Amino acid sequence: MAEVLLFHHIQGLTDGVRAFADELRAAGHVVHTPDLFGGQTFSSIEDGFGFAKSVGFGVLRERGMAAASGLGTDLVYAGFSFGVTIAQALAQTQPGARGALLFYSCMPVTEFGEAWPEGVPVEIHGKEGDEFFDEDLPAARALAESTAYAELFVYPGDQHLFADSSLEAYDPEAAALLMERVRAFLARV
Repeated sequence: MAEVLLFHHIQGLTDGVRAFADELRAAGHVVHTPDLFGGQTFSSIEDGFGFAKSVGFGVLRERGMAAASGLGTDLVYAGFSFGVTIAQALAQTQPGARGALLFYSCMPVTEFGEAWPEGVPVEIHGKEGDEFFDEDLPAARALAESTAYAELFVYPGDQHLFADSSLEAYDPEAAALLMERVRAFLARV
């Protein structure tokens, strides 16, 4: 069993993100899903981005960092897209991180330190034709090549938020494979 701190994407803590967390809970894991948007969800990436911009990305990241305090250090940090910026920062900077799951995004490791932390496993998942993930693919490849603890999974297609069952971008086949890999990852850490 693992304890996971899962950060939502730019459209908020949607029913699909909740369902993803519930599926992990059903497999025996403890999953925390902080709502960084105060209950608001958005019907498009653009609307969510507009909200995040109005609140301030720094403020939202601070909320995410605060959500981690008090949970201990033996956590797997996970994030969907926008949530990756928080999950990756925590995985790279918090002593005792158990692992990281980066969905649809990956920041350059140098954003949060000099190198990926020794012994912290990480998986990166995204679609090869996703315009947003394509921007992060060089960072994802660099991370995967920099440590034996990293794996990069690139799926066919161009949907960005493809594992969120409440959105049009949902791809059931790719989402099922992603979940299978996540469950195996959590069983190992």
